[in-house]
Amino acid sequence: MALEARDIAAYEAAYEKSDFEVVQAEMRKRIVVGLIERTKARRILEVGCGADAIFNHLKNFDSCVVVEPGSRFAEKARSDASGDPRIEIIQGLLEDISDQLANRAFDLVLVSGLLHELPRPEGILRAVRPLCSASTVVHVNVPNARSLHRLLALEMGLISNTAETSERQRRLQQAHTFDIDGLRSLCEREGFTETESGSYFIKPFAHAQMAQLQSIGFLDQRMLDGLFGLEKHIPGLGSEIFINMRIAGMGAQP
Repeated sequence: MALEARDIAAYEAAYEKSDFEVVQAEMRKRIVVGLIERTKARRILEVGCGADAIFNHLKNFDSCVVVEPGSRFAEKARSDASGDPRIEIIQGLLEDISDQLANRAFDLVLVSGLLHELPRPEGILRAVRPLCSASTVVHVNVPNARSLHRLLALEMGLISNTAETSERQRRLQQAHTFDIDGLRSLCEREGFTETESGSYFIKPFAHAQMAQLQSIGFLDQRMLDGLFGLEKHIPGLGSEIFINMRIAGMGAQP
């Protein structure tokens, strides 16, 4: 099982206490919601919803299946769903329950903020592949090893290379640090072909420092919006990277 070496309860607690992660998650949701609107996806599978499932940000969809291993996160998703018959919450690992979903049709599979946390990220991708048709788009995103703030840390001598894990990463049990080439190679090895990739949200400093700037009122919403838009001027240096992809040889660009 892909999460066998992880303490899920400890991860949930660390995630909920993580400074600035709420803002980072909001930026991540902007990318995902934009993709859903652009592709007009109606049938969605979200693998690992964390504290804020994607259906909380959608109105027009036919079905949303959420597979979440954490008990607290799964319970939060059930509460947020409020009995909506379009939404199904399954607590467990996708690798263990993918057979239950084999007959479903999904327009979009979201593997958001997850691959870097797994000791064997290929396990999730292998579980996703049988759930995809030629028209299914798979979206993955992870923190960027070559983000602006990590490159600054490198030049300051705080890390010796961009792949080095931080104390925050260790606290959140994050097993891997990806740059876009590494993420692309992983996806290609598992039988996917990229249709689009990029980075988003320029984060000049580490989470704790960004949270401190927020707390003193310096980092306001207008500046956050500006940092989100800034990536188009310095592409590739965003705090997180993403790849949209399909089963190799089966689909066209969304």
